[in-house]
Amino acid sequence: MATTTPHPTPVPSADRRPARSPHRSDMELARRSRWAQAQLSWRRHWQLYLLASVPLAYFVIFKYVPMAFNVIAFKDYSPVLGPWGSEWVGLRNFELLFGNPVFLTLLENTVILAGYLVLASFPIPILLALALNEIRNGWFKRTVQMVTYAPYFISTVVVVSMTILLLSPRSGIVSTNFLGEPDYFRHIYVWSDVWQTAGYSAVIYMAALAGIDPVLHESAKIDGASRLQRIRHIDLPGLLPTAVIVLILGVGNTMAIGFEKAYLLQNDLNLAQSEIIPTYVYKTGLINADFSMATAVGLFNSVVNLCLLLVVNFAAKKVTGKGLWR
Repeated sequence: MATTTPHPTPVPSADRRPARSPHRSDMELARRSRWAQAQLSWRRHWQLYLLASVPLAYFVIFKYVPMAFNVIAFKDYSPVLGPWGSEWVGLRNFELLFGNPVFLTLLENTVILAGYLVLASFPIPILLALALNEIRNGWFKRTVQMVTYAPYFISTVVVVSMTILLLSPRSGIVSTNFLGEPDYFRHIYVWSDVWQTAGYSAVIYMAALAGIDPVLHESAKIDGASRLQRIRHIDLPGLLPTAVIVLILGVGNTMAIGFEKAYLLQNDLNLAQSEIIPTYVYKTGLINADFSMATAVGLFNSVVNLCLLLVVNFAAKKVTGKGLWR
């Protein structure tokens, strides 16, 4: 009877490596494919990448790198020791800020002025764009656009100088010192800003109106829709995405309203309502040389702006389905 000799079990060699999983192999292939596509895109469009590198470098150098120096808000900053060698004091600067009797007044003035500015400057460009879109007289339309757009090219300093001259009780057209009355400061600030920026903002909405399909208006005319009905049911929905983005950005900059105009329009008589957080930061940091406190106020301002931006963006997405990001 023949006996069968069992085959020896193969012993894995030390050099044999475990087989790579298909999932890992697919990930590596996808990574190599993306890298190859990136190289190809760079070779084809290197001019565009070079052009984009300039604003990118600007934001990195002047926006992101300075964020590291917010550490000054938590230190007793000394120009001799520098931001990293100064003594760490933790939240002491914020405690002094929130305990300052002036803080609530600054916060109130800033929020009221910024809210007033948003409420006034948001709808007027939309109404101006809708009105210009309905004008069929080309000469009149171009004239109105030029007249409303031109003030945007005037610098803030010149606008403030014009405002002071017009409202001066000695050389102006009025006999009342409006700039000396605290109650008039917000109205002067807001409506001079609306006059300066309404035409520029209307251009954005006119571009959105130009993207609306003319077939919609023709169909509405055939169905007997009036001009107001076409504005309500065609133009306004077409403006909604742009208007939501502009509103979110406007509310997100609530605490960062223009420092230059407020500081230039400010005087000892209207200080009760003209003193806002940006002007306080300037006086504290540069005039009083309290850099730690000024940084703490600025950091608080930025955090509030970020929170407002996130909240308004979330609310806009819930109500309209539109937002800054998905």
